[in-house]
Amino acid sequence: MPLLDPTPRLAIDPKSVQVHLTAGTGVDIEWKDGHRSSYTFQFLRDACPCALCEDERAKSGRLPGETPKLPAGALPMFKAAAKPGSAEKVGKYALRFQWNDNHDLGIYSWAYLRQLCRCAECRGTRK
Repeated sequence: MPLLDPTPRLAIDPKSVQVHLTAGTGVDIEWKDGHRSSYTFQFLRDACPCALCEDERAKSGRLPGETPKLPAGALPMFKAAAKPGSAEKVGKYALRFQWNDNHDLGIYSWAYLRQLCRCAECRGTRK
């Protein structure tokens, strides 16, 4: 007897995913429930879900997607904008990027990406 999946799959399953590697602009997802989400590459890099990045964000008090703050008195250094050299599907549940800073540990599940949606509708439902 198959197990029933209690999660609302329409909300976390994509209908289409467009990764704009050449343009360097980001990722657009249309979800099966009709919702649309757009993410810049910089936002996704700053929201990396790997344990290393999660730990670093927790120590600095940042939320996923928030850019790191410079220490007081530090001069801003040039840093190339976050851009993946490649993107690949991970099974049927996620994306993984090879970032231009050589980081590739984060697996961005569909559920995580839906949770990160920053559209006005989704921001209004979060406390």
